Amino acid sequence: MVFFTHYCKKLRNGIRLSACVSLISACSIAFAAGSSIDIEQAELHPLEDFYALSAEVDVVFDDAIEAAVNKGVPLHFLIEFQVVSPQKYWFDDEIVTATRSVMLSYHALSRQYLVNRGAHQKSFESLGEAAQELMQINDWKVLEKALVEKNETYNAALLVRLDKTKLPKAIQVDALSSEKWNLTSQKFEWALKDLWLKEPLNKEMLNKEMPNKETINKEPQNKESGGKELK
Repeated sequence: MVFFTHYCKKLRNGIRLSACVSLISACSIAFAAGSSIDIEQAELHPLEDFYALSAEVDVVFDDAIEAAVNKGVPLHFLIEFQVVSPQKYWFDDEIVTATRSVMLSYHALSRQYLVNRGAHQKSFESLGEAAQELMQINDWKVLEKALVEKNETYNAALLVRLDKTKLPKAIQVDALSSEKWNLTSQKFEWALKDLWLKEPLNKEMLNKEMPNKETINKEPQNKESGGKELK
């Protein structure tokens, strides 16, 4: 009986210990998964004399980065896109590399979050709305059509990352040793095949290639007989 009671105590202690370990592990995972940038989808489509990039990117900020933004720390992000021509026996041939910078900041007087993309600025009341606008990639002209050849296959890659060199000097020191400032997406890669097939149809070319309906339905006439068949 004493042995059985002692065994039950051990079992209960073991269960408690296991539960504590599971809780600590769950908290560690939740903390590690704080801030993140995730590229869900990216594609090229024809736009005038270029191929334009559109992508779906999600960004999540943890409490530490959100607090830094609210204290006036601006965040600069780099959006980097590249197209290469794969070579079998040598280094890949770089076709184009395009980079875009976008900045997120907080204006304390107006209590607005600002997103600056080049000369354009938008303001938002919440950080969530600003973060959503921050990663908008729509119709970004990245590749001239003249740079790619018909029926060739190319490889494209997209990367989004926090530019830590633009952080305030005091934070840069902490950013070198802290994972919370290591905000970089996965490298999103895909193959570009038959880009020319995505080209919009040329109406003038279609009119030249397609015969006129009146020409098809019109019956041939004999000019010498005034349109009547000779017997």
